[in-house]
Amino acid sequence: QVQLVESGGGLVQAGGSLRLSCAGSGRTFSRDVMGWFRQAPGKERECVAAISWSGQRTYYTDSVKGRFTISRDNAKNTVYLQINSLKAEDTAVYYCASAFSWGAQAMGITDVNYWGQGTQVTVSS
Repeated sequence: QVQLVESGGGLVQAGGSLRLSCAGSGRTFSRDVMGWFRQAPGKERECVAAISWSGQRTYYTDSVKGRFTISRDNAKNTVYLQINSLKAEDTAVYYCASAFSWGAQAMGITDVNYWGQGTQVTVSS
C-alpha cells in the first residue's frame, strides 16, 4: 500500500518554528516532485512549497518565502518542511503530496498522484 504519512504538526506560538516530515512507503518517491499543501477552514487548498526530485529546484508561494524551507532525503524516502516565524495565518492542515513531474505552476492539485492524510498546524497569537 502506497502511503505518505506526515508528522510534526502541533500548536505553537506566533514567531515559533515547526518541522514537518513526510515519510513515503510502498514505493520510492525519489524520482517524484514532492510538495506541501495547506488548507485553512473555508479556504482552498494551496501549494506552499515544492521540490524537484534532485532538490535543485524549489518553489514557494509568496506568503511563505523566507520563512519556509522544503528539503528531501531520497535515501529515507522523506520530505521535510521547516517553518519559521510562524504567523496566525499559517494555521491550517498541511498535506504532503507527490507528482510525477513539475507542473506549469510547480505543483497544482491536478498534478498530485498521492496525498498524505494531513497534519494540523495551529498558531496562537
